[in-house]
Amino acid sequence: YIFNDLRDREEDRAHPKKSQRPIAKGEISPSEAIVLFVVLAAVGLAAAFFLQRGFFLAALVYFILQVAYSLKLKQVVILDIFVIAAGFVIRVVAGGLVIGVPISSWLLICTMLLALLLSMGKRRHELTLLEDRAIEHRPILKEYSAYLLDQMIAVVTASTLIAYCLYTISPETVEKFGTSNLVWTAPFVLYGIFRYLYLVHLKGKGGSPEEFIIQDKPMLLNIVLWILAVILVLYLRK
Repeated sequence: YIFNDLRDREEDRAHPKKSQRPIAKGEISPSEAIVLFVVLAAVGLAAAFFLQRGFFLAALVYFILQVAYSLKLKQVVILDIFVIAAGFVIRVVAGGLVIGVPISSWLLICTMLLALLLSMGKRRHELTLLEDRAIEHRPILKEYSAYLLDQMIAVVTASTLIAYCLYTISPETVEKFGTSNLVWTAPFVLYGIFRYLYLVHLKGKGGSPEEFIIQDKPMLLNIVLWILAVILVLYLRK
């Protein structure tokens, strides 16, 4: 993130929120940012190496991917969105490796689709928020339009819901949990997706999904109800 902010400091100054970041605002000089980047990267990768070798490889791949994204890949249309989504998938893989939990293919599929949805929502937010100044902030936005992103979001939204439903009724899941009733948790997933689309399209949010997910009370309530539904289904599976 430090490296990316360093590379984008001029473009970030054209963004109403990112212009307040320390590097873009001038509170941290480029030379200081470089030192922070090198030191934190070295310490982080060294810690990952001693923690678990598989985790280190995942962290190294993530690190290289993010550097490549900051240098070039963010300027390649559509691929930029996939790189962002891939970052989320690598985090999930790294988490599974470090705690020794088998990683389900369904988890990877659902994570990738959900990450694509969030990435596209973020691009759409930037495009509509900045309007004519969007290209100044992120040149790749000239390759996108709100209509194109809406079409892509529609495809990914349907795919995400279908993938989750298939996961709940797959033989692997039924055998593991001893029930096929997890499919009844799908309405909460559908509501969560619809609520996200509502916030992106009508409330102009989507720039920081983690922020509005925490701040939006209906979304928080839906997440809590989904968790309770899962617990209830698993507890009453017999």
